[in-house]
Amino acid sequence: MTGRPTDETDTSRPHPARMYDWYLGGKDNYPVDEEMGRQMLALDPRVPVMARVNRAFMHRATRWLTEHGVRQFLDIGTGIPTEPNLHQVAQAIAPGARVVYCDNDPVVLAHSAALLHGTPEGATAYLQADVREPDAVIEGARAVLDFTRPVALSLVALLHFVPDEDGAHELVDGLLSQLPTGSYLMMTHATADFTPEESTAAVEKLTAAGITLALRSRTGFARFFTGLDLVEPGVAVIDRWHPELGEVVPGQEDGVIPGYGAVGRKP
Repeated sequence: MTGRPTDETDTSRPHPARMYDWYLGGKDNYPVDEEMGRQMLALDPRVPVMARVNRAFMHRATRWLTEHGVRQFLDIGTGIPTEPNLHQVAQAIAPGARVVYCDNDPVVLAHSAALLHGTPEGATAYLQADVREPDAVIEGARAVLDFTRPVALSLVALLHFVPDEDGAHELVDGLLSQLPTGSYLMMTHATADFTPEESTAAVEKLTAAGITLALRSRTGFARFFTGLDLVEPGVAVIDRWHPELGEVVPGQEDGVIPGYGAVGRKP
């Protein structure tokens, strides 16, 4: 464990961001996160592959967006930094790109310095805020981003932790409503469409540990993009969205990855 717990860090319960870090081979997690991670592996050994596929989608989508002229990114649910980070991908193509990272986890805050080393021409910033408070997120992001110009909103592997009854779709609609025409939504989401039994068992285990997991169908995921113009190929299994823009994640070829990804433009 390279990071130290802060006063706000609860090390008695697993946390999705720290579990994700463990899946990716990171060291910023605790025994409770590893234990729950191993329980998830027992249900589906490809869970670490899924984590890497999500990360690879973010890289590909960021490349696509930057190559198509986007120069501003708002990444909510950033998670513990893992290189290359979004700003490194974007600024490698457009050095002047501006990126705001946002997360509500104190562990992510403790490692936020790793997110702030960008190009001299561009800008990177970290905002501690919760997606459930979209007005606070947008207000904080305005200090770095110009909301008269297009912004790419990144919600990668986040909304499956927000159930419908907590207003998941309303949160996304509220965020998009404050972004100008020409902005984009890039998003991934876990699903039970392909592995119903394993997914049901995973939801039960995580719920017992205090983690909400709201798996959505393809239709439920596509609803987040209502009113947006989907970038081809539209809603796709995560690893099948513009695979030519990245590299194959070892293991992703072993069956269907149980998640969807898409990018949509605000008209």
